[in-house]
Amino acid sequence: MSRMKLAMNVVKDLRSLADSIEALATDEQHVTDVEEVREPATKITFEDLRAVLAVLTRDGKQKEVKKLIIKYGAKKLSDVPEDKYQELLDEARKI
Repeated sequence: MSRMKLAMNVVKDLRSLADSIEALATDEQHVTDVEEVREPATKITFEDLRAVLAVLTRDGKQKEVKKLIIKYGAKKLSDVPEDKYQELLDEARKI
């Protein structure tokens, strides 16, 4: 394949991914269902944590979310240590 064709395939895939993410973000019920089904013994991923915090942010809880992130010694979510994800998630669910 030529580089141009490969680049076009990447663009197509990225657009498809963006559409999927947008659909998930607008379906708040889906996020709630996933949280209820998920077993507490599973390891919390960055994406899981980000999804929960995104719902809180959309609900107008930006300041509370930012305070939680800062509480764990980070300026942004990606700076939070992975071993603190579960604790942060537990506190976020209390908001």
